[in-house]
Parts: sequence; C-alpha cells; structure tokens
Amino acid sequence: MPDGAVQDRAFAITDSAAKRIAFLKTQEADGDGLRMRVSVLGGGCSGFQYVFDFDRTVNEDDHVFERNGVEVLVDDVSLDLLSGAQLDYKDELIGAYFAVENPNATSSCGCGTSFAIG
Repeated sequence: MPDGAVQDRAFAITDSAAKRIAFLKTQEADGDGLRMRVSVLGGGCSGFQYVFDFDRTVNEDDHVFERNGVEVLVDDVSLDLLSGAQLDYKDELIGAYFAVENPNATSSCGCGTSFAIG
C-alpha cells in the first residue's frame, strides 16, 4: 500500500536515515532487494518497543514510505502507533543509532527503544 493512500497516517524518513539505510543495504548480499521494516511490538520497559529490520517482502497490510530511493515498510497496526512519526539516524558521541521521533508517545525509556501511549 503506498503511503499516499493514507494521507492522515504519515511516517517520515530523514535524509540521515535514508543515507544510513542505503549504506547498510550495500553491506548486505543482494541488498538491492531489501527494504527497512519499522514495526512496533508489545514489550520493552515502557509498554511498546520499536523493531528495525530488513525485509524483502512487502505484505498486503504494509505501507511503503520512500525517501531518496530508499523504502521503509510499516505494517498497518504499527502505523496506528507511528502516525506522524519520523525515522532518524543519529551519530552522536554516545553512539550511532536509528531513532523514532514519535508524537504519539507519552513517555519513553532511557534507551529510546521503547515507549508508552497515554
């Protein structure tokens, strides 16, 4: 499902995240067929946790978001919790990591990989 099909449920990808995903794909065998998948699972220290993975399959309930030729998949259930969020890649003194800036999260844990919805 292209992201244009659901106008009120947006998910953005920063230039920094797109560049890092493109680089990571070059490090994988047959990386051309890979897309990053961002999903939300129950668990983590705050109730929900972000999961980042590569996937070759676009499922029927996936939404495809694109930036600079890089595609990110978000399944329909996860998009309910990620609507309006932005995927970023941060390279800081404390380390380099993908981060989701999620306006729906009312709190998050110190590691930034889990969050709660109020």
